[in-house]
Amino acid sequence: MKILFISSLYAPHIGGGAEIILQRTVEGLQQRGCEVSVLVTGPDAGLTVEAVNGVKVYRAGLRNFYWHFSSQRPGRLARLGWHLRDRYNGAMRSYVKQVIGNEQPQLVVCHNLSGWSVSVWDEITAAKLPIVQVLHDMYLMCPSSNMFKRGQCCQQQCGSCQTFRKGHDARSAQVAAVVGVSRFILEKLQLRGYFNAASPYVVHNASPFTPPTASPHQRRQADLVAKKAPLRFGYMGTLSHQKGVGWLIEQFQRLPFDATLQIAGRGQDADEATFKALANSPKISFVGYQKPEVFYRQIDVAVVPSLWNEPFGMVAVEACAHSVPVIASRMGGLPEIIQDPLNGLLCDPQDPDSLGQAMLRLHQNPELLARLSGQARVSVASLLNLELMLDSYQSIFAQTLLDDAAQRNRHSLAHPV
Repeated sequence: MKILFISSLYAPHIGGGAEIILQRTVEGLQQRGCEVSVLVTGPDAGLTVEAVNGVKVYRAGLRNFYWHFSSQRPGRLARLGWHLRDRYNGAMRSYVKQVIGNEQPQLVVCHNLSGWSVSVWDEITAAKLPIVQVLHDMYLMCPSSNMFKRGQCCQQQCGSCQTFRKGHDARSAQVAAVVGVSRFILEKLQLRGYFNAASPYVVHNASPFTPPTASPHQRRQADLVAKKAPLRFGYMGTLSHQKGVGWLIEQFQRLPFDATLQIAGRGQDADEATFKALANSPKISFVGYQKPEVFYRQIDVAVVPSLWNEPFGMVAVEACAHSVPVIASRMGGLPEIIQDPLNGLLCDPQDPDSLGQAMLRLHQNPELLARLSGQARVSVASLLNLELMLDSYQSIFAQTLLDDAAQRNRHSLAHPV
């Protein structure tokens, strides 16, 4: 099977979980004997090609006002101009045409389209190839990809989103199969009229992890029960308002008991400065980028306080994989991972104190904390199986090719030469 993957970014440019999952998928399928190639945007003009862990990766210079993978946030007018061009960036189609010509794939799998725009669908259709679209976010409904504005989730598209995304729902009829990384994100787009002609699937992201032979959390249980050690909370992810970092800091600093909070990750320079200024407790530390296997050994409870509708929440899976229970927002796809009170507790941004109350509950009930820790890994066992995820994608791709061949056959019978 020859497959071309198109996405916004690819390693070593990692913007979030979508890029990690894409790399795992591509490398896994190549190891299974599929012929794979990847086409992504890059900061340099023209089309270049390189090998990343043996995978052929094309990088296309973004034909827009700036490349969107940067720690510096451009000004408002620059962002507006960028999004105007990204409504339908036809200048990017020539890259797609050239790479399809080079690789001759049987189907094209699209992941994040930021920078490419939906113009790639038209070019793939022109090449008479079936399209599989994998949904990681709400880019197709919102230029910011998150439907989050003025500190709150948008219940419906605002006027600017309707303008920037006009006609995208109709264009999605070109897609043969659509995959949501959660049932939430798939249904969110379907309810808005997207992908009416596509075969729908849900494939949760896989986070493979082999646990150590001895769990450091088990060794801490006695101290936590006796309240001899402070409860260690941790956050890992992008440092942004929509991720709830400010909410977490404010709630933590109100806790009436001894605890620590480690915040791992990076964000826009201005956002990082804001959060560090907000954190006036010496018990809060910003530790920068951390490897999950190192970070989760240092905490007792992970917190995923997203204010927006998180499409999936891979960080919640990874925490559970390390036997660390999770306090998560009841938002987006997170309740598909965190089940209260099986592997963690759920809170609600509409009730701000619910986060602090969940943290207090685990302090007051160390037996509950121990039970959640003991159940965390087994609760996400199916989400730790990379081979199972690859099986699902390979099956979807094979079925898409069969459906496409059958449709072409029906068309040829109905319109004989």
